[in-house]
Amino acid sequence: MNRPAAQSASIRQCRHDGILPAHAIHWLVENGHLTSTQPLDADQIQPASLDLRLGTRAWRVRASFLPGPGRSVAERLERLALHEMTLEGGAVLETGCVYIVELMERLALPHDMSAACNPKSSTGRIDVFTRVIAEQGAAFDRVPAGYAGPLYLEISPRTFPILARPGSRLAQIRFRRGEVRHDDDATRALHAREPLVVGAQPNIDGGVGLSVDLSRGDLSQPVGYRARRHAGLIDVDKVGAYDPATFWEPIHERGALILDPGEFYILASKEAVRVPPSHAAEMVPFDPFVGEFRVHYAGFFDPGFGHVSGGGEGAKAVLEVRAHEVPFTLEDGQIIGRLLYEPLCEAPEQVYGEVGSHYQKQGLKLSKHFFC
Repeated sequence: MNRPAAQSASIRQCRHDGILPAHAIHWLVENGHLTSTQPLDADQIQPASLDLRLGTRAWRVRASFLPGPGRSVAERLERLALHEMTLEGGAVLETGCVYIVELMERLALPHDMSAACNPKSSTGRIDVFTRVIAEQGAAFDRVPAGYAGPLYLEISPRTFPILARPGSRLAQIRFRRGEVRHDDDATRALHAREPLVVGAQPNIDGGVGLSVDLSRGDLSQPVGYRARRHAGLIDVDKVGAYDPATFWEPIHERGALILDPGEFYILASKEAVRVPPSHAAEMVPFDPFVGEFRVHYAGFFDPGFGHVSGGGEGAKAVLEVRAHEVPFTLEDGQIIGRLLYEPLCEAPEQVYGEVGSHYQKQGLKLSKHFFC
């Protein structure tokens, strides 16, 4: 993890608040703000995020929880844990159960730096619900400025049981210096400089609106996929190992789709989106004003996603969708989510698409676990 001194010092040269790029994350490692029980993997740091790795200890718990102010995760586990288990050698995490797993990474953040977490794209696309918990945390997936302590991951497979082991990566973390969020005027100005949507004028209202594509021109191709229940086990560390037909039912209906409560769908946006190298983006996971469903478990878009700098000319946003209590009719072109753009504190050395990315030129695409 040794890097040139000029790059290691770069975080101190940031003139603006914003998301930390990869070389600034390396600085956190080198200066003891980010430690781990095992050396970092060579590809663990992404252009503007860090993959988090499962540790060895896990607990099956009766219910999800937040520790809350003044309480540790260990205190809550004493009350809520059903049993402790090890992930050594691999362990099956069953659907409908909630697990808490220690992560290998530990933080000692500077006073002006916070962090946000999200499931990785491949995790969300197999309907595994994850949330990071910090000691005394009052919110999931949020690490307050100056936090020092361990991190834990809540894992709840919803449709497919999974096989996981120490080092498996189900979630990622993004570090933020200060508090910066683009308002709509700034987003419009950014689009004028660097088009955020290819071939269309974006709907900018609380972020860039993304609409669902239920009318793909090629009638032989599905517009989406519905997960098959009781399909089998997915090893989260295997790539291209599973037949999609065993796990997914293709959806060919055009124009509209009725979402059944409890079912899980993979759909795609009509818009091909781009994230400039100067920015990162995050999908709003649920907007109560657009319908009774949740969209996009895994919401981080690294700088360069769909951008020419990373070898792309726009890429669809793949949408992980689950209906809530009642059936809901989703129609072609309906706004289904919004993408929020946020500046990096400094330009990254590499962008998405230059680091072996799986989804740079994606259309409607299942997770990396399935072969084409």
